[in-house]
Amino acid sequence: MSRKLKTLTTSQPYPRIAVIVLCATGIVVSLMQTIIVPLIPQLPSLVDTTSNNASWALTITLLVGAVATPIAGRLGDMVGKRRVMIANMGFVAVGSIICALSTALIPFLVGRALQGIGIGTIAVGISILRDIVPANRLGASVGAMSASLGVGGALGLPFAAIIAEHVSWHALFWVSAATALAGAAGLRLYVPESPERSGGQFDMFGAVGLTAVLTFVLLPVSKGAEWGWSAPITVGLFAAFVVASVVWWRWERRASNALIDLDVLTSRPIMLTNIASIATGFAFYASQMAPIQLLMAPTETPGGVGMSMVLASLVLMPMGVVMFGFSYVSAWLTDRSGARISLALGGLVIGAGYVVFLLALQGPWTVNWLSVLVSGALVGAGLGLAYSAMPALIMQVVPTSQTGEANGVNALMRAIGTSTSTAVVGMVLTASTVTTHMRAGVVVTPTITAYSITVLVCLAVCVVAFVSSMAIPKAKGLVVDDVL
Repeated sequence: MSRKLKTLTTSQPYPRIAVIVLCATGIVVSLMQTIIVPLIPQLPSLVDTTSNNASWALTITLLVGAVATPIAGRLGDMVGKRRVMIANMGFVAVGSIICALSTALIPFLVGRALQGIGIGTIAVGISILRDIVPANRLGASVGAMSASLGVGGALGLPFAAIIAEHVSWHALFWVSAATALAGAAGLRLYVPESPERSGGQFDMFGAVGLTAVLTFVLLPVSKGAEWGWSAPITVGLFAAFVVASVVWWRWERRASNALIDLDVLTSRPIMLTNIASIATGFAFYASQMAPIQLLMAPTETPGGVGMSMVLASLVLMPMGVVMFGFSYVSAWLTDRSGARISLALGGLVIGAGYVVFLLALQGPWTVNWLSVLVSGALVGAGLGLAYSAMPALIMQVVPTSQTGEANGVNALMRAIGTSTSTAVVGMVLTASTVTTHMRAGVVVTPTITAYSITVLVCLAVCVVAFVSSMAIPKAKGLVVDDVL
């Protein structure tokens, strides 16, 4: 079916406060994901459990967030995007309060699961921007919203480390609850509800099916290294994923009001953008997993810098700041050369950051705070270019009534990339280790070869992101409104 396209006039007032509030909610969600990092080593004793069980605090948030993101996008299209965002902030607040009050594993996992529902906030927020921001400011606003993920992650790590070290770990979650409630209030007061509504009935079977599909694939991907890739539970879950995917796909093809429009999902521009999104998400998470281990490793170990958690997180913090700044560069470049060029250039710049890291590992440079900072800054610049371009590419080809759904699926693809990165990088770094005897005891760390292989994998992923981006068909421009 053909559709006539029109663009919002550039004379429409720019809702500056609304954009600031939307970006702030993205930072809140990113903080929520980051604050648990300093707690990971002590988490088993904090909630009285084993280290294997404690790792579910990360896994459950990933699983719930991956499932909730496309569902939030679809619900936003149906019943109102601001309403869904406020609900997401409410779930983050309630989950944070439960975590703050927890002294045992089960309630803590419940709280982390509720927090995970908020991960869909950024995708829905980007969809709101399309509805309320004039065309001449839309690219920069979307870029800032996309980059809020990096800003929250960069600020969250040192903030969480300082609070956990000098106050208490419960205080982290009280702060998270307070910021989520503030975000909900800001949304209610300053962000208008989007006028576009797709209506219809919610595809409950599609939502349940998607939950099953994502659970059956993300669970073994994230836990396979721990369980064993040939273990019956791992193989069984992958088999269940194949069966569930076939059933869900057939259902969505026939459903009158499908959760995800598969025709849009499989169109060439969207499919290639999502492939690049998976690759970029992989590179993003790997850039946080590997360097911080080297920065915090004792100086007696291969490549170890010997920094504390706070100092190491401060070295990594500029990555998020640079990411935010380059979101505006991405908007400028998109206006002049197209979003696919911004996305492709982002992949190349991320790759340049990994080349710097590889030169520090193998020579002629050495691993120190400066080489890690330069590498991280380049990765952050590439992420700012890429993450800001992805929503622009999607909004070029989907109608306003499907913006939330399409952005939700794109955010899901990035989540799949990060979860895959967790499994692959974790497997590579643990496959080759070296034991160092120190006065304080025995320390087991990854070898330089393991870190180097990780970098080579990330460079290959950057190539995938670049090739996929350049294969995206050229578009005439950004579409910010549609009339059928």
